[in-house]
Formats: sequence, C-alpha cells, structure tokens
Amino acid sequence: MRTLAFDGRTGASGDMLMGALVAAGADPGVLDDLAAQLPVTYEVHDVDRNGITATKVDVVHDDATGENDSDEEDDGDGHSHDHEHGHDDHDHEHSHDDHDHEHSHDDHDHEHGHDHVHGDSSEGHGASRSYAAVVEFVEGLDLPAGVREDALGAFELLGKAEASVHGVELVETHFHEVGTDDAIADVVGACALVHDLDVERVVTTPVAVGGGSVEMAHGTYPVPAPAVMELAERADWQVRGGPIDVELLTPTGAALLAYYADGVDSLPSMTVDASGYGAGSKSFDAHPNVLRASVGDATGGLRREDVAVLETNLDDATPEVLGGLQDALADAGAYDTTVLPTTMKKSRPGHLVKVVCAPADADAVARRLAEETGTLGVRAASTSHRWVADRAFETVTVDVDGESHEVTVKVASDEAGERYDASAEYDDAARVARETGLPIREVVRRAESTYYEGV
Repeated sequence: MRTLAFDGRTGASGDMLMGALVAAGADPGVLDDLAAQLPVTYEVHDVDRNGITATKVDVVHDDATGENDSDEEDDGDGHSHDHEHGHDDHDHEHSHDDHDHEHSHDDHDHEHGHDHVHGDSSEGHGASRSYAAVVEFVEGLDLPAGVREDALGAFELLGKAEASVHGVELVETHFHEVGTDDAIADVVGACALVHDLDVERVVTTPVAVGGGSVEMAHGTYPVPAPAVMELAERADWQVRGGPIDVELLTPTGAALLAYYADGVDSLPSMTVDASGYGAGSKSFDAHPNVLRASVGDATGGLRREDVAVLETNLDDATPEVLGGLQDALADAGAYDTTVLPTTMKKSRPGHLVKVVCAPADADAVARRLAEETGTLGVRAASTSHRWVADRAFETVTVDVDGESHEVTVKVASDEAGERYDASAEYDDAARVARETGLPIREVVRRAESTYYEGV
C-alpha cells in the first residue's frame, strides 16, 4: 500500500505540511495552478534548520508591499511575530502563520491578542469569512473533485472544533485568520500536494503540541490551544507535550492531519522512495523546527506499539474477584488480563495475575488492580512492545429461514492493508443463535462465509 508517513515530533502547521509534501516528491507546480485562482503567490525555497536542509513554502499576498517572507536570510525567528506565547506557529513567515487560531470565531474575536508584527503585514491577509463563506469560496475554485472534497473536509473539522469551543452551531461559526485568503491557500495547497503524491494511506506518529501558554482575547490559555484539543479528540493520532515551551501544533496543521492521517506509535515498515523536511519559520537551539515526510510502500508487517506488563501474586482472591478482573481492568485501560494458577510461599496455592496495557495507562491499571484484589504490591514486569494487527469492524447479514440477522465481523489486516483474518463477534453470534435456534458455531460459520464471499 502506497503510504505517506509524517514524523510529528516537532508539531505541524499548514506551511510545514506543504513544505514536507514538496520535499517528499509532490510537484510544486500544482501550487502555481492554485495561485492563478487566488490572490496569493506560493514561494518555494530551501532553508537551513539546525543543519538540516528543509523546504519552506511561503504564501505571499499579491498586494503585499515591502519584503516578503522568503526567509532568504534565515534569521531564525521568522518575521518577528512577537507572539507573547512564543509561538513558533511555524509561523508562516508569510505571515498568516497558520496558527490561525480560529478561536477568533463569531463575535468572540479570538485574535489571541497576538499583536502580530509582520514586515509585509500579510498575516491573516484578506477578509475573514464565516464557515459557510469558506465553503462557498472553496466550492467556487476550479479544483479536482478529490482536492475540493478534502479541503472542505478539513475545514468542516476546523469549523466543528471552533463551534464546540464556543458553544454554537457549525453554521454560526465565523473564522478570522483561518477564513482569510492565505489560510485557505494553505489548506487547499496541502490537499492538492497530497493528491499529487497519489498515496493510499497517510499516517503520523504522535504529534508534539509544544508547551507554555498562548495569549487570547479572553485571557491566557495553556498550549495546546482549545481548537487544537478539540481537533485532537476527533483525530486517530495521539498528541504529546513539549519538547519545548512554544506552540508547535497549529489549528490548521491539526485539522489537516485529523482529516488525513491515521495514528501510529512509530513509522510503519515500508520501503522509502522519497523523504524530506518541511520547515517552520523559527529556529530553536536544540530542536530542528522541521516536519519530516516519507513516501513509500508499506511492506506488510504488523503494527508495533509499546506496552507495559504488570503482574502481582494473590493467595487469597476469591473466584468472584478473579472472574471480574477482566472487565474491571479493561475499564482502566488494560488490553488483556491473564490469571494463572501458581504455588506461593508455604506451598499455598495462589494465582499470578498478568496485565498488558499502554505505558501511559500503567499507573491507573496498577491502582485498579490493587483496589479490586487487595494486593499490597504490583510489579512492572517489563516495558516492551508488541506487534498488533489493524482492526476494523464490518456488519454482515446472515439469512436464516428467510429472516435477516446482523452479525459484526472483526477484520484483521497488516500495515499494508492486507486482510488476513475475519472473526464473527461472539456476542452477536450468541444473540442470533438464541433468536434462531441455530448452534453458535453455525452462526459464526455463516457470518464469516458471508464476509469472505463479499470481499
């Protein structure tokens, strides 16, 4: 499966995504085609970020005067955005700095109190628009159907995030910076470049959000900004704090990744045909301000993820307690719980309980294990990793004597998207068995056969 993989350890913004896509092989000429329909120009050039050559894509408004944001001198701090929160915002030197904190929504005017000081004053250039006006504007562009659909999808996620933050309906949402011409150019440009790469799947490792605080019209808020957190809730990938105290993940970057990318703990097994770096505007002392993108074919391995293995020995647990552990620990985040008979001190019979969970959930699972069993200690047996299949659930219809019954089938596939197993869900099969009088194993057989016939 042709795969585009982002390494999110230094965050993402609209211009960084465009730069990374061009660096990974997308044709920058598609941006020229877009610029012909927009009052902006895309400027693509190379910059240095801590010794790494990276591609910078600046959006310059056609009526901008004075110096543009070409970053030719690479002064390391973009265009002196003077963001009190230290926003690298990846700071679209071209000014709109994609930290389009759309929080500025309807009358809330969340301009974040940014006091943007830009040499060409193109930041947020052009009239701001409502969500409905953005949709109308994008639909009026002469775009390939797929690019238009994706751009509208990203803006819909952005609009829903803003609507949720401000407690209004989507149709009432008003964008400020992300509704301007140059912000639209970021979103549409990134979508056009993704389509030019012609990939079947997009993934990202956990995305860094940065740290510190951001000044907004309603006060000082911790990074990540509210709209970014709303988008992260809608995304399949994870966020991580740090590694430095500036804003690293902007709402536009979050919206594009939320729309396109599946989350992975580490880069998938793949043959790499091309890779490159998209640059943010600022330079940091110890962290190259770049977003890496790689394009290639997934090789079909299982997905690797980190796990923690916890265990404890019990010599006084009742069958009722042991029988309820699976569900109780699953509620706390456990992936799996195993109870094994063993021999303890003084040759007493007992049980060894082993629990597998995500490292981030280990504290909560250990506490729940102690509460449920009364154990005085839980060991961290190991912090390791496991290889797991990607899982999807599909519904099939089983016909019994002319009546249709729905059964959910769990489908397992590798990182290349190759499906290798399908198993009917036991609870659904048991329900249909009760309704029809068929043996459970016969319902399972029919459901799995129906699935494979339809593949």
